[in-house]
Amino acid sequence: MSSLKVLEPLFRFLPEVKSPVHHEDFNEKLKWTALILVLYFILTEIPLYGLSSAAVDQFAQLRAVMAGSFGSILTLGIGPIVTASIVLQLLVGSKLLDLDLSSPEDKSQYQATQKILSIVFTMFEAGVLVLTGSLVPIDNSYLGVLFLQLVIGAILIIYLDEVISKWGFGSGIGLFIAAGVCEAIIVGTFSFIPGPGGVYGGAIPAFIQSFWSSSIDFSVLIPLIATAAVFFVVVYGESMRVEIPISHGSVRGHGRIRGSVGKYPLKFVYASNMPVILTSALLVNVSLLASVFQKIGFPILGEIVNGKAVSGIALYLSTPNDVSLLVTDPVRVIVYAFFFLLCAVLFSYLWVEISGLNAKKISEQLYKSGIQIPGFRSSKRQLYKILKKYIPALTIISGLYVGIIAFCADLTGALGGGTGVLLTVGIIHKIYEEMAEEQLMSANPVLRKFLGGE
Repeated sequence: MSSLKVLEPLFRFLPEVKSPVHHEDFNEKLKWTALILVLYFILTEIPLYGLSSAAVDQFAQLRAVMAGSFGSILTLGIGPIVTASIVLQLLVGSKLLDLDLSSPEDKSQYQATQKILSIVFTMFEAGVLVLTGSLVPIDNSYLGVLFLQLVIGAILIIYLDEVISKWGFGSGIGLFIAAGVCEAIIVGTFSFIPGPGGVYGGAIPAFIQSFWSSSIDFSVLIPLIATAAVFFVVVYGESMRVEIPISHGSVRGHGRIRGSVGKYPLKFVYASNMPVILTSALLVNVSLLASVFQKIGFPILGEIVNGKAVSGIALYLSTPNDVSLLVTDPVRVIVYAFFFLLCAVLFSYLWVEISGLNAKKISEQLYKSGIQIPGFRSSKRQLYKILKKYIPALTIISGLYVGIIAFCADLTGALGGGTGVLLTVGIIHKIYEEMAEEQLMSANPVLRKFLGGE
């Protein structure tokens, strides 16, 4: 019996977005994706009523990854959803929750539990931001109003994500991250709005401005160059594959196919970008907890001043986004890098195990499809032995790979945040693949039926 059975009474009261009862074609999915994206941008422009101008964005460095807009009802962004995912992954990975996510019933309970936890963390994070003074109200009578608006905005994000997952392309979390980062890159590149000292906010206008003032400043282009470098490195990584030769002994329902040889591709970035999303969300929660302990008079995680960590663990786990820190505070950079990469590898392993991408699950799927390795006896055990040589290594290496790229890009101050750019490239690549596949299926209904589609 599933260990989440006790929560079933709560599941019945939880609103749910129904899955489509018919097969959606390409255009229908595209319309739903575009509609939710427009709604997301509209929500980011709705300001928090009762918020003072003295409010400080405590998560400015990770804002792009949180897919929220500070000062709007989407200030919390996807933070609660990802935090809930971290907790559940740790519980399932440590076997404290005995779930088989290949079972439709267990998977449904897992998703419902994640939604409940997301709502719980929404109320927790909203309460922390309001009560610790990060979101300063006009006066204290607006504390409840601010809290309610934050909760409403975060719950809307939870259900917009569910609509995208069931009716559109990709996931809402990925789509919202990509949308926010793309907006930040465009603004950071072309903005003519003057910043401190009268310097334009955009990298290109600022460089032109320095050129005309006869004091050419190439340093303003570093974030733009770093953004382009991250883009090309990530695209290259996404295109890399480890190909395992396979042969089709038989395909159930379609007769035997002898001598049919092909290759089974394993992506180099095997765990996708989820390890970085989860690690960034964990860092957000360290800062939140530091604010809580400081508020109650026990700043055991460090002190927060004007929304920024200035000491303790919170400082060493806050994102370094200036190359000069390598000289002025190398210990902080080293500690952060070690923690970030360690978490990226850990979450890479957990994600592969929980999402059914481990060697055991993949070998079972291939065996059921009648696939075998040329030169070896056809057996599930043999497939498992071959895949085990590659998948665990790819899991660790890909976690390190995306972690190093995100860390280095953040350190150079890449536009939209180095982590944000890394995630966006991977997200857009994945959505493109899904759209291309759906378009192919829509144009070839026979192919859909052959591959088991509706």
